[in-house]
Amino acid sequence: MKNLLAFDLGASNGRAILGRFDGEKIEMHELHRFENNYVEMNGICYWDLPYLYNQLKLGLLAFKNADVGQLDCFGIDTWGVDYGLLDENGHLLGNPRAYRMAVDADMEAVWKTVDFPTLFARTGIASLSFNTVYQLYRRERENDAALREAKTLLLLPDLLGYFLTGERKSEYTNATTSMLYNPTKKDWDRETIRALGLPEGIFTELDRAGSLRGHLRPELARELGLNKAAFAAVGTHDTASAVAAIPGSGSFAFCSSGTWSLFGVETDRPILTDAVRDAGFSNEGTIQGGFRPLKNIMGLWLIQECRRDWKKAGKSYSWDEIVREAEKAEPLRSIVDPDYSEFFKGGEMVAKIQAFCRESGQHVPQTVGEVSRCIYESLALKYHWALERLEEIKGSRIDTLNIVGGGIQNRLLNQMAADSISRPVVTGPVEGAAIGNLLAQAMALGEVRNMDELRAVVRRSEKVETYEPHHTPAWDAAYGKLLSLMK
Repeated sequence: MKNLLAFDLGASNGRAILGRFDGEKIEMHELHRFENNYVEMNGICYWDLPYLYNQLKLGLLAFKNADVGQLDCFGIDTWGVDYGLLDENGHLLGNPRAYRMAVDADMEAVWKTVDFPTLFARTGIASLSFNTVYQLYRRERENDAALREAKTLLLLPDLLGYFLTGERKSEYTNATTSMLYNPTKKDWDRETIRALGLPEGIFTELDRAGSLRGHLRPELARELGLNKAAFAAVGTHDTASAVAAIPGSGSFAFCSSGTWSLFGVETDRPILTDAVRDAGFSNEGTIQGGFRPLKNIMGLWLIQECRRDWKKAGKSYSWDEIVREAEKAEPLRSIVDPDYSEFFKGGEMVAKIQAFCRESGQHVPQTVGEVSRCIYESLALKYHWALERLEEIKGSRIDTLNIVGGGIQNRLLNQMAADSISRPVVTGPVEGAAIGNLLAQAMALGEVRNMDELRAVVRRSEKVETYEPHHTPAWDAAYGKLLSLMK
């Protein structure tokens, strides 16, 4: 029995999850959970790295207290694009900045030197204002002291791994999210780095998921009373780990459903066509070294922000209560484009959705049920749009949609997705990123040989559920409305 520990961090919470692998099935147990929120100070949004590091230590202590034997391996996955800087002594140069502070002006400044078509041709990544390249160039333009002093840049999961192990490497899947990786040259996009005047020496050696990177630092092992467990490079981008855990077969699309809905397919090579670029799709990396042409859809962020609004107004609703209210509301009455730019920033989301509906001449949702139904149906319709684009990219029909991640707990949204796309929707596993993380560790230890074996373990270990479509002409009419709103 191998004892594996996955640290799975999202932009709102993180978990330490024990995986016990017997060679056939993996059994998972959550050992530690913690909140995670960015902090705004003087106009800059930061992640609290010392707090996150301490939570990882508490996760390791929780493993020790589980009393299941020695820890064989651990790995870390987080969201993409965000990073930290280290000085010449390996010390942190301030807390990492959070992607939520990004603005369109950051992109426009880069395009004056390297235009977007060139960036896409080099990196295959959609132009999103929070991409690492735009974040870094903003600091270059501001003559940022930390960037001037930096000797090493590490994306967030690699940064946390460094403080636990002392190893400084960058894992491939997360590197691809930065818009600073060239999939053709299989290296950092050094042309863009030089053109923008960014310090080229801060970018580290790249490694791949499923490889061993080091061990828990001896002094930390002594402090925690643990063995010097192996540390594996996993799919450090949480979506890469989640997609690795999809038990699908045949022609399927995936959706990793959470704060963001990451909607795509797997390919061996990046697809760098103008059609992919113009549709806003990215070519992010898979743990097997391939690519995920995918679309970032704004996801459950919309309902998360509305719930915060309702809580500020003194009305605390559970997620189940919100879904029940949505079920009562009249269907397909109000539609928004989930990726409307005003929705990206937090705060006053209910008012923003109401304003969108008012300005587009639709019924303005008022109740919790009307607002939440508007969000869920709009997401399901955006999935229809993304599926059509993916079929154009692939040149063939996609038969099913596999949804993984915390969002699959919303059964109403799952059924809406099936109804909207008129294809079966298969959901599971709910802990997609964690199981993908754990099984990449098993791969690094030689317990799993390849992706076929990894997905076979998932099928043996996890239950999935299928939602059959009940498509009606009303969904076609609503989809036509979404297309008109997107114009």
